[in-house]
Amino acid sequence: MPDLSSEPKFLEPILGIVFDLDGTLVLSHHDFGRIRAEVVRIAERHGVVPGHLSVHEPVHRIVEMAREELQAGHVPEGELWRFETEYQKAIDQIELEALPRTTARPGAENLLRGLQRREFRLGILTRSSEAFARAALVRTALGTFFPYLRSRSTPGPAKPSPEALLALLREMEVPTERALYVGDHLLDAECAIAARVRFYAVLPDPSEKEDRAVAADRFRTAGASAIAEDLDALARFLSVAPAARFA
Repeated sequence: MPDLSSEPKFLEPILGIVFDLDGTLVLSHHDFGRIRAEVVRIAERHGVVPGHLSVHEPVHRIVEMAREELQAGHVPEGELWRFETEYQKAIDQIELEALPRTTARPGAENLLRGLQRREFRLGILTRSSEAFARAALVRTALGTFFPYLRSRSTPGPAKPSPEALLALLREMEVPTERALYVGDHLLDAECAIAARVRFYAVLPDPSEKEDRAVAADRFRTAGASAIAEDLDALARFLSVAPAARFA
């Protein structure tokens, strides 16, 4: 028999909903290939052996591996600090270059307006920088929905660490068993599951040109409680879809 005591306890009603930002609520089409290549280049300039890092790894994993190698090589603490500062600055700049083409994902405003009417506590947990996240929310007119935001720039753990999600939920005063995290990436699912928070997946927007069937399979394997095709479907899942209009 499985140990049911180890299963997370989800309670109703949901009180708070945390969203990923880029890809989930806004579409910016960041140049992630350029970001990964830039982090690798900076890491090698600060002492990582060329060829040890792969541009095919997620950005957070490239950073972790670079940090581990530099620490194992006993580089001076000042060099580690310069690496951290330089790669963060480079990523921030590339992200901000995407701001002029950033748009709200279809259905985002209607979804959030419905959730706001139902008085859910709403937050953002993103790996984007604070500057990009705030500016993107203003540009897409979604900022007023989110009194709580935790970004890559926030002191302390960052996504995908479950501690980042837990810290945000504490700020929102929402217990984990009454919380929901919504995202469009496997990294979001892994963060939520590790924090023992229920996770709803939203499939990548068609403009992302990703295989949505493969994404759905990965979300099911990761333990998503629900998978929505888009934000309109998510609104129906959460019972906040606007009433149909009849002629």
